[in-house]
Amino acid sequence: MSVDCIFCKIVQGDIPSKKIYEDDELIAFHDIHPITKVHFLIVPKLHVNSLAECEIQHQALLGKILLLAPKLAQEQGLQGFRTMINTGREGGQEVFHLHVHVFGGGATLPKI
Repeated sequence: MSVDCIFCKIVQGDIPSKKIYEDDELIAFHDIHPITKVHFLIVPKLHVNSLAECEIQHQALLGKILLLAPKLAQEQGLQGFRTMINTGREGGQEVFHLHVHVFGGGATLPKI
């Protein structure tokens, strides 16, 4: 845990979130600034700054995140969805705690 990290504070329950999933390793909650009808984040409880800092010991955790994404997307009513991992400041990362965006819900999906 990082004392200055907003996602670590959400994991600890110090900051409220609109949680949709939680287990021993992961938490998922709605984004506070959604860009589509449905937009949530899957966040590991283990603090890792970014995907660029992941190593072989994070392989199972990364796989768990990606397998959880379609399950939660379906539960949120999505027939299709997009995943996105911003990595590093130049990659658009704003919160330096690894997280996966899952979003969809209509024709409002931004073009990339």
